[in-house]
Amino acid sequence: MQYNVAQLMKQRTGATRSYVVQSSLERLDPDIVAVDELTGELRAMRTVDGVLITGTLTTTIELHCDRCLRPFACPLELTLEDEFKPTIDIATGASLPVVAGDNGNRTDEFHILDVSEVVRQQILVTSPLHPLCRDDCRGLCMTCGQDLNESDCDCIEEELDPRWGALRTLLK
Repeated sequence: MQYNVAQLMKQRTGATRSYVVQSSLERLDPDIVAVDELTGELRAMRTVDGVLITGTLTTTIELHCDRCLRPFACPLELTLEDEFKPTIDIATGASLPVVAGDNGNRTDEFHILDVSEVVRQQILVTSPLHPLCRDDCRGLCMTCGQDLNESDCDCIEEELDPRWGALRTLLK
């Protein structure tokens, strides 16, 4: 997901370009398993210091349920808003200094802007911390490992700590 922004850098502040995104996530991160492509639209706007990238992208990735451990498809909507600063002055060709505290979003010496790392980070931030295949997932039995979504098991009742017996009678 690389874009040449040399012509945009030559224009006045506020000039924009739009890019349609339809890209595979295969090379983005080995831990991200994509179910479908990354699609959407990005808008590049010339700023005083560089190029502001904004846009909304959608994709579906495969996650494993925290309760039943089964894989499932999780749709994601990514909202991007990051500024990329040039490494080379477009008019003179001179190298520009790196400012301390800069977030690291830089265009290369050929004015190529790569949004791959920003997209990878957004996928990781947008992914749920505790993914569930469905809201009412019952998970696995803590004793025998039976998937409680498929069928109930009898081991829970039999192996409860006898010290909880008085409380169990209150529930009945």
